[in-house]
Amino acid sequence: MAKIVVDVMLKPEILDPQGTAVGAALPRLGFTFAKSVRQGKRFEIEIDGEATAEQLAQVEKAAETLLANPVIENFTVRVEK
Repeated sequence: MAKIVVDVMLKPEILDPQGTAVGAALPRLGFTFAKSVRQGKRFEIEIDGEATAEQLAQVEKAAETLLANPVIENFTVRVEK
């Protein structure tokens, strides 16, 4: 069994109010490590066997069509071992 992961993030030029809110809350809770925070989504898709190029192409198409909004979001598709 393999796991294909799709990570979706807002494009850098798009404002991220949720990430900004988390970034502002961290110091109030005593966490001072973050310079900035951006929020995104992660999809994990389990498949039987090893991932093939055809399956990765299908997942990429699904990401373009359903999982991400390509106008405001970027995404990456990868196989996680």
